[in-house]
Amino acid sequence: MPVRTAEAEWKGDLAQGSGRIRTQTASFEGAYSSGSRFEEAKGTNPEELIAAAHAGCFSMALSAQLSRAGYEPDSVRTTARVHIEKVDAGFSITRIELSTRARVPGLDPALFQEKAEAARSGCPVSRALESVDITLDAQLEA
Repeated sequence: MPVRTAEAEWKGDLAQGSGRIRTQTASFEGAYSSGSRFEEAKGTNPEELIAAAHAGCFSMALSAQLSRAGYEPDSVRTTARVHIEKVDAGFSITRIELSTRARVPGLDPALFQEKAEAARSGCPVSRALESVDITLDAQLEA
């Protein structure tokens, strides 16, 4: 299996410094700073990238679960909200909220919920983040 990489460079101190993050394939490159991480300044941040990875992983995992059950999804759209908070030991990711909407012809809603939960607990990003509370709001659309 391939090994995926990304790189980051930070210049300066935490408060006034800034950096750039880039993926191995160069399909994403972006600036980040203390302001983009802990405030609403322009730029990306590690938590946003975790959210993107988790949303993508979960959507693929749910599609796989549904396909193995004999259903081909028209679409699976997922939003991941990663919460970072100040705690005793510094900052921590305390919660991730997954919200997914799927269009799957002929699928029973109870089976959909079962497969969505299996995807939540089984996708590689969820498993890597097991120490974080991960909630799921899964809706089957008509």
